Amino acid sequence: MNKLIITGASGFVGRNLSQFLKTKNWEINELSLRNKDWSNAIPTEAKAIIHLAGKAHDTANSSDASSYFEINTELTKRIFEFFLESKIHDFIYFSSVKAVADTVEGTLLENVIGNPKTLYGQSKLLAEEYILEQKLPEGKRIFIIRPCMIHGPGNKGNLNLLYKVVEKGIPWPLAAFNNQRSFLSIDNLNFLILKMLKNKDIPSGVYQFADDHNLSTNDLVKIIADVSGKKEKLWKINANLISACAKVGDVLKLPLNSERLKKLTESYVVSNTKIKAALGITQLPISAKEGLEKTIKSFQK
Repeated sequence: MNKLIITGASGFVGRNLSQFLKTKNWEINELSLRNKDWSNAIPTEAKAIIHLAGKAHDTANSSDASSYFEINTELTKRIFEFFLESKIHDFIYFSSVKAVADTVEGTLLENVIGNPKTLYGQSKLLAEEYILEQKLPEGKRIFIIRPCMIHGPGNKGNLNLLYKVVEKGIPWPLAAFNNQRSFLSIDNLNFLILKMLKNKDIPSGVYQFADDHNLSTNDLVKIIADVSGKKEKLWKINANLISACAKVGDVLKLPLNSERLKKLTESYVVSNTKIKAALGITQLPISAKEGLEKTIKSFQK
């Protein structure tokens, strides 16, 4: 049985990935980085370190700025340095698409030059840059994973908020904005990580994770309504009128302002072509629609 070390195993991704890999006969060693002596707790023999632990983006902006860099950058450096000196073969670092782009025009590719505006994104990018700058001993590989928005049963977040709006029969008033967004189901994430661990021919590098197809917010509203047994209510209020109202909200400090409108209606399309080419596959096992239906059904429970 192959051994794996996973940091951040108590989080949403860590829990799901650990449970999935155990069913595939991998031995999981959960490493808590809250323990100051964590380096003494790492098994000397393991196939890979999967580094998931990190400080998530605080949308309320209430976090201490230095904590992003201490956790996402400096702690990652220390774990990676341990990996370099160890006999462990692979290092899988979970970064984020937000490490390189807060907004996307067209389709986001791995070769984009990073320009994050948030402290979260900047701290993740600094960790990426450090890892890529180090000389890699022969026989070792490093994978930097940039997932887009991850969802699945047990993970609530913004999807759960939209679900509550649709489930209550509240109309979606921004249907005139036709955006496109990428999502990543936890099932597809698990599938990709297992494939990477088993495939010895995949070269080190940066890989984006996303479902195969993009969906608009209007598509998402329709999926939620269908799963909930509701009639979707899409109000196509004139986009220019909505934008004008948002500008008024900027001045009067109303709930709808330009920044919030942008978050609700912008496109964010992420390519998964590179990882599929590396693995020699043409499509992921779960479609974007199927993955979202599974997540939304979990909200009903």
